Order: sequence, then C-alpha cells, then structure tokens
Amino acid sequence: MQNVRHLKHLGRSVFLALALVLGLGLSWTLAKTADPVTDPVGKALAPNARQAFLDQTIAKLLSQHHYRQSKLDDRLSSLVLNTYLDDLDFGRVYFLASDIAGFEPYRTTLDDALRTGDLQPAYDIFNIYLRRLNERTTYIQSLLQQEPRFNVDESLNVDRKNAPWPKTVAELDEIWRKRIKHELLTLMLSGKDQAAARDLLVKRYENRLRQAQQSTSDDVFQLYMNGVAQAFDPHTAYFSPRNTENFNIQMRLSLEGIGCVLRMDEEQVTVVELVTGGPADLSQQIKSGDRIVAVAQGDGGPWVDVVGWRLDDVVDRIRGQRGTVVRLKVLPGKAGASAAEKTVRLVRDTIKLEKQAAKQEIKRFSGSGGRELRIGVITVPAFYSDFDAARRGDPNYRSTTRDVRRLLEELRGKIDGLVLDLRENGGGSLQEAVDLTGLFIGEGPVVQVKNAGKEEPEIEKDSDPVRAYDGPLAVLVDHASASASEIFAGAIQDYGRGLVIGDSTFGKGTVQTLVDLNRLTRAKEPQGQLKLTIAKFYRVNGSSTQHRGVRPDIAIPSLVDTQDIGESAQKNALPWDEIAPTRYRGDQALTGLIPELARRHQARIAENADYQAFLRDLEFSRQQREKTTVSLLESQRRAERERIENWQRERENRYRASKGLPALKPGDEIPEGKDSVIPDAALEESARIVGDLVLLGGGGKAADALVMGR
Repeated sequence: MQNVRHLKHLGRSVFLALALVLGLGLSWTLAKTADPVTDPVGKALAPNARQAFLDQTIAKLLSQHHYRQSKLDDRLSSLVLNTYLDDLDFGRVYFLASDIAGFEPYRTTLDDALRTGDLQPAYDIFNIYLRRLNERTTYIQSLLQQEPRFNVDESLNVDRKNAPWPKTVAELDEIWRKRIKHELLTLMLSGKDQAAARDLLVKRYENRLRQAQQSTSDDVFQLYMNGVAQAFDPHTAYFSPRNTENFNIQMRLSLEGIGCVLRMDEEQVTVVELVTGGPADLSQQIKSGDRIVAVAQGDGGPWVDVVGWRLDDVVDRIRGQRGTVVRLKVLPGKAGASAAEKTVRLVRDTIKLEKQAAKQEIKRFSGSGGRELRIGVITVPAFYSDFDAARRGDPNYRSTTRDVRRLLEELRGKIDGLVLDLRENGGGSLQEAVDLTGLFIGEGPVVQVKNAGKEEPEIEKDSDPVRAYDGPLAVLVDHASASASEIFAGAIQDYGRGLVIGDSTFGKGTVQTLVDLNRLTRAKEPQGQLKLTIAKFYRVNGSSTQHRGVRPDIAIPSLVDTQDIGESAQKNALPWDEIAPTRYRGDQALTGLIPELARRHQARIAENADYQAFLRDLEFSRQQREKTTVSLLESQRRAERERIENWQRERENRYRASKGLPALKPGDEIPEGKDSVIPDAALEESARIVGDLVLLGGGGKAADALVMGR
C-alpha cells in the first residue's frame, strides 16, 4: 500500500491545528453505535471487494501510523473481538453463551483476517446477532400481549456490561420479561397509563424490527471497522461517508441544531457533552449522561420514539433550520435507573463564538481581620478562535486569549485575586491554550508534543514576556475539563503560577488527525475518513496529561461521575507515562503555602452550611447513579420517585427561604440551571481560597527557579 507514505507529509501545522479541536470538546462519538438491522429472514449480509480493500488500507494505517505502533497480532485480535461484541450487545441481552463460544476461534484470527482483507468473520457474527435480534423481538411482542403483575416484589439488574452471557433461551427470556416490565413502569411513572405505555413499546419494537429489514453491507462494515479502530484507543475511529459529513458539521461549528454531542449506549441516544453556547447548553435542562427517548418537531408535532434507532437517523431528526422548535423527551442520567421522563423544548440555533465567549464577575466578601476581599472570576467555556476572521486579517477577530485579555483590563485595579473557571471546558484550539497560558506566566514553554516513532518532542512556547495579570490566581477544574483545559491548568501548576482547585481533570492527552481514505484508495466513490491518534501531550515537567489528567492542589468534588466519564473509564485508553522535563522557570513559593491553604479550606467548609448541603447533594446523586438494580414493584418505584422529587424540592426550598422567596409546593415544577437559586458552592469556596492566598501574600511573584530539562 504505497499511498500510506502520504501520511508522512502530514505536517506539524496540520495536526497541531486539529489537535484540540479533535479533542473531547467537539468529537463526534461513535462508540456504541451498534443498532445494525436487516431482514432477519432474508439473505445474509456479506462483504464485497471494495470493503475488503478498504479493510486492508485501514488496518495498515492503524498498525503503521497510530501512536501505539501496535502490531496486528493475537493480542489485538482479542481486543477487536471484545470491542465488536460490546458494540453489538453491550447489555448482553441478545447473544447466548453458546454463540460467544462459537466466536472464540476468531479471538486469535481476526488479525490475520485484517491483513488479508477477510471480513467474513465480522459478517458471520453480525448475521447471528440479527437472528437473535429477530428472536428477541418476537418474544417481546408476545410479552406485551400479556398482563404484567406490578405487585410482585422483584428487581432487575440494569448494569449487565460485565454480567455472564445467558446460557439458555429460558434465562434470556427471564431477563427480557423483567426488562419490559421495567420499561413499562418507567413510562407509567412519566405519566402514561398502562395501555398507552404498552402501545408505545409495541411500536418501539416493531420499529426496531422494521429497521432490521433496512440494513446494508456498508452498515456492518462501518460498525466493524470502528470496532477495529477503537481497539487501538477510544479516540481513533472510522467514519463512513455519511458519518464523515456529520463530523465535518460538528467541526465547522455551524450545526443548526441543539448543540449536543451524542452517542448510542445500550440502544438509547445518550448525551456525551453539550457544545458550549448551543441551545441545549443555554437551556440548562439537559446534562451529560441524559438519554433522549423521543423527538417531536415544533410545538404541535407528534412524538416519535427513537429508542433503538440508528444514531445518525436520530441526529437527522434533532438537527434542523435555525429558529425552529424541537421537543425532546429525556431520561435524566443523574437520577439513575429509576428516572422518569421529562420534556424539554428547544429552539434550534447556529452555534456562535459570541455564545462561547469568556465572561467575568466580581465576588466580594470579608476575609479574616474584616478586610473586604474582591475576587474576580473569569469563566472560560471553551478554547475558541475565529480562524476564518483571523485569516482574513480582521483586527477584531474573537478568540479566548483576546477576550480574556480584555476582561483582565476591565478588572484591573478592581480585584485582589482571580479565579479562572474551566469546569466543563472540553478543549478547543491548542494555540489558544498556549497563548492564554502566556497571559499569566510570560514567555516560556507551555506543552510538549511527542509524535509516534520520534524520540524528541516538539515544544510549544509562548513568546510574549509580558504578563497580562500578575496577582494571586487559581484555576477551577472538574472531571469534564479536558484537552486544552488540561494543558493550561498543568502549565499554571508546573510554573507555580497559581493553584489548581477542584476535581482531577478528564485525562485526554492525545492528538488526532483526519485521514481522507479517498486519497489513499483513489476510489471514485466516497470512502470515508479515519480519525487517527498520532501524538501525545506532555507537561513541561515531563508528566503526561493522558489518563490521569491534572490533579488539583486543593480538592473540591463535582457532580461529574468519575466512574463513567473520563479517559480512565474508556476502553483501550493509552496509558499515563512521562518524558524528560523541558527547561522552564518555575516559582516554588506557592508550594509552601498549600498546606495552610488546605487547612483553612477544611476549617471553613466544616462550618459552612451551603458547602455541607452541597456535599450532601453530591452524595445523594452518587447513590442514585450507582444503583445497579431497580425494583419492579410499582408501589416501591412510585415511592422512590416521590423521594427523589422531595429531595429536589427540599434542596431548592432551603435556598429559597434564605432569599425570602416562596417555597415550592408538591406538584410545582422544580427549577433547574439558571432558574434555580441553589448557589455554586464550588465557585464560592474557590474564591475564598484565593482570598486566603491574598491574605497570605502568595501568588504573582516573579519566577526565579530554573527547572533543568533538555
């Protein structure tokens, strides 16, 4: 495959420009898109010669140019099989143990098949999956003709990702009997009567079978090759021609829709991330982990149930012209398996830089000794830049660094210290991460980028010696702070320029590039693209941001679930490692103040009612998320739902009382996001920690310690 040599000419400018834009913040996630469907009684699906050649091309690209430099061997073959089976049957509710045993010979032969372009094993597995899907659908329809008993005290295990494969059809039938009962109860708790809930499920599974009659050989190829790619790492993916266009829409940030990054988890469309400044983000009614179960157009359009649909078909229904209305039925992820549906109305819009722009505020409070402290807060939702305007020479083009510099000018002389809030900042432009760091450290190296197969990393530096802000500083992060956010926070921490406060960050320290497969195959019809991991980021101290993320100097927990979100939760993630530090001038003075700052923080939060309520709320939410079994007793489910609603109402009323607002009554809608009066305890405490730093005289000193490296 001689055309692979073109990859060697992918210059530094290409991958660095794409590096963080291809990060967590804007990635078109394809994991768990398995909803393959075809005629279960028709002719078995089979590969063709074009796919066989493309299979070989992708396999060579991955083995020769992926950062891991993994060989096509038995170890990789086993990973591919596991990934493919997970994508097909993540909940282990279709295949039988005997099917899995029949697939075992492939565990050591898929690598050989990739080298020769033999796709038949993937199609054999897929066709058996289709047969099982047909059998399950037939059984489900028979279940829905029966009268369920909701007064029986039994439960369902909703987390089956590590459960043993069912050994018998009877065992599988029992799993589905309970699963359908659970789905009926969920719909009934959302306001439907039993007959309406049953009718909806009948239509849902009829639709699933109907989709099973429409699949093509290309659908199988997309699913399998993405499984092969994800066996290398979770950010490597194959995009079919249709998914390539979806990805390009996300990259252009011109999506006229609701601004959500979605994936398919166990046959439900799940929100991975909200695009900053989009309608979903601004509504504050949709969160990461929520599941979209139905879509309606306009204010009066009929609801269309989308459980079990293909991801791209759901995206097509959600996307639409700017100014039009889309309504979603959503199952809140934070409420766990016992969640009830809620309806969200959104007006589609184009994602604009103005809506992503950094903003500032000043928090005032009294420190020890009665001194009034003024702490500035600059919230940075993303590392953005209007590249087109910059290329046109527009002197007023928007970027994170330019906006933050302007906000610092507005705050000059008005604040004693500063918090940069990077929570839920999923990344963006690498250059902006470097330039923004330069506003606080002056000139110097910011991040090291190490390419596959190269000994020496390339060092990205800021060349401006002037600091835009020289005072006490903290960076507030959480587990959703990723990529560019981690580069910035890591550099501030390494230079001793400021504190890092919050949760450990996401841990995405890899660089991806896009490979146009048409350039390599020279085919006339579209072949799609391969998103390929080609490099890793390292801090100036030599530590990778990959997998571990940036660990805070002072910990404040967040609502983001560290078990399910983050690089460490991803299959086949690249490991943490370190390289030699580069030369930089760091200030060690702040390190000596951290123990006293932590002591004051602990003493303060022990007496702070708002913070203690915040911790109780976190614990309650954690307990709900971690429940892996759900009751199928209707009276218990209703009591559980009432308990959750009472907790939400009481939490809101605690703060409404302190502000002199009337209490919410049972039945009142419980406000969320910007409509809620619940304070941001993490931000408030971060500001007070910076206040302590001001009183201790720390932060902002000239760096004077040379850290030796290469």
